[in-house]
Amino acid sequence: MPANAVIVTKGACNVNFLSPDSKFMQELRNLTDAIWINILMIVTSIPVITIGAAITAAHDASRRALQGEAGGVTANYFKAFRANFVKSTALWAVFGITGAALAYAWVVLQITPLLIPKFGLTIVWMIGFEWVFALQARFENSVGSTLANAFVFGVSRILLTLGMIVIDVVWLGLLAACWFYFPQGLFLLVVMGYGTMILCHIPLLERGFAKYLKSDADGGAKGE
Repeated sequence: MPANAVIVTKGACNVNFLSPDSKFMQELRNLTDAIWINILMIVTSIPVITIGAAITAAHDASRRALQGEAGGVTANYFKAFRANFVKSTALWAVFGITGAALAYAWVVLQITPLLIPKFGLTIVWMIGFEWVFALQARFENSVGSTLANAFVFGVSRILLTLGMIVIDVVWLGLLAACWFYFPQGLFLLVVMGYGTMILCHIPLLERGFAKYLKSDADGGAKGE
């Protein structure tokens, strides 16, 4: 055997596979972070009025976890929850009330002439909802500006918006399939839940924000 030959043993492969820096371990950490963030969201959303702050905190904690920032998922979550509570609650009031009204219209108002308006308003609601809490988590703005920017980003970054909607639809489809055909998997999907969807949204959102992210000195993005 040549003196400079490289020998890769099975043991070395196993060590690399389980190394903290391996792709497998990184993805496993991301999954556990998503599950924990989802649990935090469920607990902090129990009062209902706090759902907006919970979603905003989940976006912030998920982004920091994916980017490997220090501080810990729990600490980052509650820091963002407190910092964004007032504005996120105002945004949730807008989307929560309009979302409930749309749900009522779809379930109760079974009137043919209303079909097109309901479709149109639902699409508008979904476009804004995909971006509004991510914007609140990432940028410092007034509630009105954040609300307006949600629709600006939603339309101008329509492919990213569609990507996030597809992620949501896939998860909801799996949830419905488990409900009717595989109840044993329902618990796992609920535990992974919205936290996992947000974690999948983050790369798309950051791509959409990239052009507008500025240093703290410029006063654009929120401090890291």
